[in-house]
Amino acid sequence: MDEGIFQAYEDEIQALEEEIRLLTEKYEDMQQESNFFSDEEILKSINSFQRETQGETKGHESPSDLKAQLESLEADLLFLTEFTGFHFTSHSQKTVEKTQNGTVQKHKLSGKCHSLPFQLEFQLLEMQNNEKVSAVVSDLSIVMESTEDSNVSKFLSRTEECGDILTFFRSLSTYAEWYEHRRHTFLHFK
Repeated sequence: MDEGIFQAYEDEIQALEEEIRLLTEKYEDMQQESNFFSDEEILKSINSFQRETQGETKGHESPSDLKAQLESLEADLLFLTEFTGFHFTSHSQKTVEKTQNGTVQKHKLSGKCHSLPFQLEFQLLEMQNNEKVSAVVSDLSIVMESTEDSNVSKFLSRTEECGDILTFFRSLSTYAEWYEHRRHTFLHFK
């Protein structure tokens, strides 16, 4: 047989082995996440879901009510997007560890503030003590395009060290708004 045919088969075998490896990892992640929940938590969730669905079937909201509710939510979202300048394009969350003391989750968030794209990756440790929930951000990583300004790079480094997401969003909002004003002004003079 031709060596090219053997190479094609070898390539196909390698691609299938890689797909099997990825699917196995995904399956193990799902198994690991499901192992974090006790039987009692699962039963509570099932009972809660059943109560919610029974309540919904008794209420029988009409399609027009649901449509009006959806339109109201879309209007609120549009208002908040225009007001803050933030438009989130993706978010993913993965539970890394779950114990009785707390939960560690890994978050990935991306979007734009006005015209500046950004990406955040961080771990969030949520701990519950006597009906009080506290959250701690760690391993914050911020990626922004067009950070020619050294002050912005310094700010991003300090924010990553402190893990202060709120300050990042507040500062990014102001910076991006003025960045847009400067850009429009310079375009006017060109």
